[in-house]
Amino acid sequence: MAVEQCLVIIKPDGLVKSLTGNIISVLSETKLKIVGARILKVSRKLAEKHYSGLKQNQIKEHGEKKGTQIFENTINYIMGKYHTDRVMVLVYHGENAIAKIREIVGKTNPEEADPISIRGKYGRINSKTGVLENVIHASDSIETAEKEIKLWFTPDQLSELIYPITTEKTETEKTIWK
Repeated sequence: MAVEQCLVIIKPDGLVKSLTGNIISVLSETKLKIVGARILKVSRKLAEKHYSGLKQNQIKEHGEKKGTQIFENTINYIMGKYHTDRVMVLVYHGENAIAKIREIVGKTNPEEADPISIRGKYGRINSKTGVLENVIHASDSIETAEKEIKLWFTPDQLSELIYPITTEKTETEKTIWK
């Protein structure tokens, strides 16, 4: 059994519906360790980086115009244009983390997800936008998890070092508490 990490995002509809406690409780059944947690507003730049592979796949699947519109709706969704402007992002760590979490989360499309999965219980397809409001995101592979975790977290925001790090001296301005 391999020790893995998995990024989980409780999306804006999950926050606005007050599902964070329910979702974290269900995910606790995996017996995995949470090594990072943040609540933040998602910038357009962050949303586009997170969904960078999605745009090309959607264009291939639906054609240029419809694929671009689906991508835009997805970006607007994660940025909170339809609900609240915040998400909760977590990093789970442990044996077979990805498979354990994805089983509980369910299929991406809430209509195809097992009714007892998180997406099956709480997800929907928004009839106005066509967006899969599936409440939660979970990394789908070891490679994707690493890319996503490094996108959403810095090493000092995690309670354990899960990937190799380096240090460098920078001269950047930093906001601190007064």
